[in-house]
Amino acid sequence: MSTTARTQRRSAAAQVADSHDLIRVHGARENNLKDVSVEIPKRRLTVFTGVSGSGKSSLVFGTIAAESQRLINETYSAFVQGFMPTLARPEVDVLEGLTTAIIVDQQRMGGDPRSTVGTATDANAMLRILFSRLGRPHIGSPRAFSFNIPSISGAGAVTLERGGKTVKERRSFSILGGMCPRCEGRGSVNDIDLSQLYDDSKSLNEGALTIPGYSMDGWYGRIFTGCGFFDPDKPIKKFTKKQLHDLLYKESTKIKVDGINLTYEGLIPRIQKSMLSKDVDSLQPHIRAFVERTVTFTTCPDCGGTRLAETARSSKIEGINIADACAMQISDLAGWVEGLDEASVAPLLAALRHTLDSFVEIGLGYLSLDRPSGTLSGGEAQRVKMIRHLGSSLTDVTYVFDEPTIGLHPHDIQRMNNLLLRLRDKGNTVLVVEHKPETIAIADHVVDLGPGAGTAGGTVCFEGTVDELRASGTITGRHLGDRATLKEKVRTPTAQLAIRGATEHNLRDVDVDVPLGVLVAVTGVAGSGKSSLVRGSIPAGAGVVSIDQGAIRGSRRSNPATYTGLLDPIRKAFAKANDVKPALFSSNSEGACPNCNGAGVVYTDLAMMAGVASTCEECEGRRFDAAVLGYRLGGRDISEVLAMSVTEAEEFFGVGEARTPAAHAILGRLVDVGLGYLGIGQPLTTLSGGERQRLKLATHMATDGGVYVLDEPTAGLHLADVEQLLGLLDRLVDSGKSVIVVEHHQAVMAHADWIIDLGPGAGHDGGRVVFEGTPADLVAARSTLTGEHLAAYVGA
Repeated sequence: MSTTARTQRRSAAAQVADSHDLIRVHGARENNLKDVSVEIPKRRLTVFTGVSGSGKSSLVFGTIAAESQRLINETYSAFVQGFMPTLARPEVDVLEGLTTAIIVDQQRMGGDPRSTVGTATDANAMLRILFSRLGRPHIGSPRAFSFNIPSISGAGAVTLERGGKTVKERRSFSILGGMCPRCEGRGSVNDIDLSQLYDDSKSLNEGALTIPGYSMDGWYGRIFTGCGFFDPDKPIKKFTKKQLHDLLYKESTKIKVDGINLTYEGLIPRIQKSMLSKDVDSLQPHIRAFVERTVTFTTCPDCGGTRLAETARSSKIEGINIADACAMQISDLAGWVEGLDEASVAPLLAALRHTLDSFVEIGLGYLSLDRPSGTLSGGEAQRVKMIRHLGSSLTDVTYVFDEPTIGLHPHDIQRMNNLLLRLRDKGNTVLVVEHKPETIAIADHVVDLGPGAGTAGGTVCFEGTVDELRASGTITGRHLGDRATLKEKVRTPTAQLAIRGATEHNLRDVDVDVPLGVLVAVTGVAGSGKSSLVRGSIPAGAGVVSIDQGAIRGSRRSNPATYTGLLDPIRKAFAKANDVKPALFSSNSEGACPNCNGAGVVYTDLAMMAGVASTCEECEGRRFDAAVLGYRLGGRDISEVLAMSVTEAEEFFGVGEARTPAAHAILGRLVDVGLGYLGIGQPLTTLSGGERQRLKLATHMATDGGVYVLDEPTAGLHLADVEQLLGLLDRLVDSGKSVIVVEHHQAVMAHADWIIDLGPGAGHDGGRVVFEGTPADLVAARSTLTGEHLAAYVGA
């Protein structure tokens, strides 16, 4: 073949390859998507907009990213796939042009007590190697500096076959770990109040145990009555020392009760394994309440909260041990590592410097490596996950972000925008779900979903450039240029909450008076000490209702009706109207369809292949037994009621035969927070982040509190929804409540009656009150970063 022919053939092949420059989605039907078809340009920054619940996450995460991950998993062997999560193919007709997806979402990082910022980002692993090489005195391998590895030693006889003979030899081994033996690497020790475990005036059979779930009617009753270590009919205060020790502290012991082999274990070791070894926030509410009243956590006296054994703390580099290094603010630690010059570990130092510099670059230089990862906010957790991708040499991959600006001060948003543009400029496709106009403005391509939320959404309203979006007339286009105005008249406080000498985390002996009876905004850059001031200094006692960004925990059986307590009055109303038991109207109890156990679908596990979920043939997905569906209230059966939207249900339970004031009140609160479009039986797992936070807000509005503390309630809210939220906050204040909001959104700042601004920077550069006063005074002074950005926002 001639050179010319070869060149022409290569040129033709290149043109075909270059034609795959779009991600094509046709007929997407995940959750509320209505046969969505969209073409997304590759190697560009595409922002997905729309009101909360319009289907953005369903399209980006539930369809595009999910299918990309599923296809990558299929490239592994069946054996490896057996150890990986199985992913079902999304409901979509055609997906073409996909590239490898890297998902950076807002899911909170693992709340395990031993998980820290350092262990979650590989920074600790590199530090351990560094200290094992340069630390003096030299104490051992990197394991000797890990608070997750205990020191173990042992000896014994081993049997060997040697030269046709069986030989016994004595062998010994020892592993030097860095775990503090007293607190087992947790940094704190606990003390259990025995009076909260049992009532010593009663016997076990009389219900002496007050631990949640420890009923004498079930397995625990069988074990305690059949173990023979004590008399279950004898009051606990009359137990001998040995009997009390067996009840509380006895180690695992095999016993036989009624011919069944069981394991007996004392109450305290069992509680430690089942409750205290887990993150307190991950426990069910009633168990968490029990743990909080029963257990007191104090800093470990042996390691001083560092989690490390004395040996690990004895080895130092230039006077700094690994505990000191992990406790430093990361920006300071980066400076210390920069000053180390040792040729033997040069590649390691370079990698560690890069990781620490990435923290600073992404705006997390105020954290420390020993910060428990469970205490990070959703925005911080997302940025920590970004760190491993910043220096990656991979190109032509798809990065998927879920509101990366969440928790960021307007001052920090520009830095985040630069990072997104850098990822794009390396030749990657960047998909961002976002509400902030500052990030929408940098998009190469915008996809706007809507027009409404839930069943009123799920369609593509607009595709094009940002300028075309502004002129499009869609909800997002109309609100993109929205700017709040400063309040002309602010409310007068009715009282003050005095905070004196606040020193939590980075706060520097802060004294501040928080006005009550008004809307107070606590502002400042990320890491300036806002949450430390509000959560750490305002007592969470009587009258204080705190609503944070913590995830709502619930299975696919949980829904808004079960979470808000709405299902109880509905079941009672059905039971009363039909003269039967309320339990019949629960798909988790007696009324469940016997074929699918109330799930509505039958799951078939196919090992390493994606499981198949098929609609139950007996109940046709309605989840209830056929007999139960014969009972009606107001002409509707229970499955029809659970299929209603909140707005429909509010009308249904407000008048006529179905009138139920208790249900109507809960539904009214859901409408107030803008969730009127949600189905009351819709699984919680299908709700977006903004919807979950507003669901929590609606639930807490029922509590009889005088002070409401909200942590970024605008997170996940569309520009059009912020106005409705401000109206809700106004109604709370006008009803006599005090509302304190930790917030970055300028519209909330402008609407507040009083602003407390912390700073001036983050970490040890913050922790001070730099301004107190009205929004108008803050804008007029322009003395802080918040003041400058608020002035620019309101056009002052």
